Amino acid sequence: MAQNVYDFNVLDRKGNEVSLSEYKGKVLLIVNTATRCGFTPQYEELEALYKSYKNRGLEILDFPCNQFGQQAPGSEEEIHSFCQLNFGTEFPQFKKIEVNGENEVPLYTFLKSQKGFQGFDMNHKIGALLHDMMSKADPDYASKPDIKWNFTKFLINQQGEVVARYEPTHDIKLIEEDIAKLLN
Repeated sequence: MAQNVYDFNVLDRKGNEVSLSEYKGKVLLIVNTATRCGFTPQYEELEALYKSYKNRGLEILDFPCNQFGQQAPGSEEEIHSFCQLNFGTEFPQFKKIEVNGENEVPLYTFLKSQKGFQGFDMNHKIGALLHDMMSKADPDYASKPDIKWNFTKFLINQQGEVVARYEPTHDIKLIEEDIAKLLN
């Protein structure tokens, strides 16, 4: 049974195995992303966070995922090029994965077991829309730990423990405050 995120191996965008133990001692923000989503502009916010905190010990790990509205089409290289050209991203991007269901990667099984769904921010312009959409599909959706949409984020402390989960409607400024606290 995994004790922390360092117990997992993932594939980089070229298909090479990477042990997350390479990130020991860093604060990690693990994100499932998509290039054709209403939340795609969050890449810009993520890159700004990365630039601000990278030298203090933050790493952002980007896992493209095509499970939500087929909004991450294309190959890993096409996704990577899109992100670099449109948002100047420099943080590590990994192989496209599934975060829910029978083909979900073990890392995400672990992340969801540590922090379940936190609820959408109803003050966000599409928080209520996502809630309504999810409720219609499954009235009990909020009680399940599954990833609900693109740009769900998990914050990992320097010991590899999951300390927070943020839904895509969560304000990046609040995430930044939590990152800063861990880095101080």
